[in-house]
Amino acid sequence: MSEISGAAGDVVWQSSPPGSIYDYIKVASFSIGPDGLVDQWSERAAELFGVGADEVRGRDPVEVFMPADQRSRGHRKVKEILDGKEWTGLVPFRTNGAGGQHGLAEVYVMPSETERGERAALCIVVDVRALRRIETDLAASQAIFGQSPFGFLLFDTRLKVQRANQRFATVFGGRADDHQGRTVHDYLSRPEAERMTAALERVLKTGESVTDLQIVGTRPGDAERRHWSVNLYRVHSGSGRSIGVAGVGTDVTRRHIAAREAASARRNLALLNEASARIGNSLDLETTARELLGVAVPGFCDLASVDLYQSLLTGEEAPPGRWGSSEADSGGGSARLRRVAFASAVSDVPLTGPGGEGDGYVPPEVGAVHRFPFSSLSASALRTGRVQTIPGAAGSLVQSTFAVPMVAHDSVIGLVQFSRTKGSEPFGERDRALAVELAARAAVCIDNARLYRREHERALILQRSLLPPGDPEAAGLDIACRYLPGNTATEVGGDWFDVIELPGHRTALVVGDVMGRGLRAAVAMGELRTAVRTLALLDLEPAEVLSALDEIARGLGSPSGAQQASRVAHKSRDADLAEVYLATCVYAVYDPVTRRCTFANAGHLPPVLVEPGEEALMLDVPPGMPLGVGGEPFEQVEVDVTEGALLALYTDGLVESRDQPLDEGLDAFRAALAHPSRPLEDVCDHVLNTLDTRHGEDDIALLMARIQGLPAEAVGDWRLPREPRSVGRARELARTQLLAWDLEPLVDTVELLVSELVTNAMRYGEGEIRLRLLLDRTLVCEVWDAGLVQPRRRRARDTDEGGRGLQLVGLLSAAWGSRRTPRGKTVWFELALPDGDSSAEPTVEQLLSMF
Repeated sequence: MSEISGAAGDVVWQSSPPGSIYDYIKVASFSIGPDGLVDQWSERAAELFGVGADEVRGRDPVEVFMPADQRSRGHRKVKEILDGKEWTGLVPFRTNGAGGQHGLAEVYVMPSETERGERAALCIVVDVRALRRIETDLAASQAIFGQSPFGFLLFDTRLKVQRANQRFATVFGGRADDHQGRTVHDYLSRPEAERMTAALERVLKTGESVTDLQIVGTRPGDAERRHWSVNLYRVHSGSGRSIGVAGVGTDVTRRHIAAREAASARRNLALLNEASARIGNSLDLETTARELLGVAVPGFCDLASVDLYQSLLTGEEAPPGRWGSSEADSGGGSARLRRVAFASAVSDVPLTGPGGEGDGYVPPEVGAVHRFPFSSLSASALRTGRVQTIPGAAGSLVQSTFAVPMVAHDSVIGLVQFSRTKGSEPFGERDRALAVELAARAAVCIDNARLYRREHERALILQRSLLPPGDPEAAGLDIACRYLPGNTATEVGGDWFDVIELPGHRTALVVGDVMGRGLRAAVAMGELRTAVRTLALLDLEPAEVLSALDEIARGLGSPSGAQQASRVAHKSRDADLAEVYLATCVYAVYDPVTRRCTFANAGHLPPVLVEPGEEALMLDVPPGMPLGVGGEPFEQVEVDVTEGALLALYTDGLVESRDQPLDEGLDAFRAALAHPSRPLEDVCDHVLNTLDTRHGEDDIALLMARIQGLPAEAVGDWRLPREPRSVGRARELARTQLLAWDLEPLVDTVELLVSELVTNAMRYGEGEIRLRLLLDRTLVCEVWDAGLVQPRRRRARDTDEGGRGLQLVGLLSAAWGSRRTPRGKTVWFELALPDGDSSAEPTVEQLLSMF
């Protein structure tokens, strides 16, 4: 609008500010003189019709602008106007510009007079197209603003509501006009209002539109949180002046809820996928529980704990959760549980338990054994096997808790508690289903770990029961041994070692390893160890022992026995190798009199010998094939060892692991034996500590022996001719030697038994007779001859004059027997020393029973 100012009564007309109606409607004017010709022509007319004033002034406007078929009517109208009539109407026209376009003008003609009083006319012309365009724009604007299903606001430059549509008023109450003059602070919380105001200022200043601005708020009288998507853009006048900001808001609450549910579903699927990958990688109960919490916190909840029945962890056979017969026994609550894992995403904040656990309930520490109160929701979840939702206690940071029973094979084995703190999204039904699934997966893995632990413990008990108890003792040897089973994450292996006393104070040293794991391997190990002991008592050569073991190993997987299994293995190429027991073994026999050790190897790692002052040496013993393969003979090697030498037998778990190749492990083992003069127990500990054998990937067996041969004064060795007087000579030599050893109490018994054995050698044997007495922890007497016929104990009849010699030997000695030698046989007996655990003297009835 115009402003009037000035001084001394002067009137000055100033231009209207931008935004006048004439900016949108281009009004043109021209005048017609008394002669009906154009007298004056405005610049707006020149712009509208495309003809300049010089071209049209003095010409008939009808002839210039109107189409030919309208000119007669046009002349009539001009005549009427010049007669003093006003006229308003639509007049088609044709521009004289380039292209000769046709248009339609609304003309308002006002009669006028010249200075001489002649009739003339003033014509006001408006382009109808501009009017129609404005009319259409107004109608479209009203339709969009008033009939839009979206909330529509128009903010002025002060960011106040200038106009609101009915849809917006429907949401926020009142009539559309009631919202005029308000700001966003009247509808939104302070943080959201400030965010919206900042966006409006930015749009108004820069002209850059804002798309999908997410705003959260509530409707009047409704506490439910709503989500709106707001689009903002700057509004301009026809002249380009900025007049405010338009905002269109859409309620996207449902879309937000759907997106949140979709995101929750994706998150749950990702959690389940992660659970499948992470839970159950270990066969340890506590580790599996921690793996569950590692998945759940913080991806699913803020706090979580796992409680397992104490009976499950201790291996008791009683059903988990069985209530006691009395209140005292049951503790007034659930069966005893142990908290095995706890995880929290909230630190440095004191937490209290869920409200449903009862007043004064304090969550137990990890490792503590506890009971849930009988009336608590957690105890109810354990009893019923159903999920319970526990609200947070008053003053607790915990908002709510899911108490989820862990069910495996229709049995409840424990309880998982998932908690969310205040401020986190509350648990929903979808979360309940996920909690049950997570607990079920962990329960199956924990139950599998329990079953494995039970089998592992039984196999370990079996395996240890088959190993030598304590520290074995042997004549002429200082022995130390170590056995380290694999940890609970691996199955029990088939490693074993043994120290077997042989006749003549000789000792068999055995180390073996059954390929495979578990109870099956432990049982096979026990069978092979028993077989080794049985074969050792036959006093066979080491190579012969391994050959017999090979036959036995091939028969372990077949109920038909070794012989048939051997035939099947040779004749059928389709034999099931999975049923074949393979094992490696080193069998060594040490003679302390000769200080000679005989080795035989069945696919095992070579023994290590450390001579005094020398480096550790891997003995070159032909490895042979593992037991159970068959088809190849075994070789044996004799090695003379010096006093103080160190002999080591071991299994591959000592020198080989995933991170350590075998060659490196063997080199490290030899280096660890660089100082063998230390006490043997210290040498064993040094080897185990140096080689870092605590990886637990495999069982470890280590058998070490320091050579301490029998001194010369502890051996009596004589050769006797094959003649009758040698019997008396043998008694005399034995008596003299026993008196020299200060063993007078044994003289009479030894004389009697030596006489019997030498007499038998004279009567049934061949060649030269050899008598040998050995003194160590016991007294051993050996009679050698070149005969191959082994003595056989029989029961003499009452009428027989002889045949009671071996009965007498068996009655008076602690043990007796015979063995083959390379050149015949040896018959021996053993007596306990007087200061030892000597056997009781035979009774009269025992002596008479021989007759």
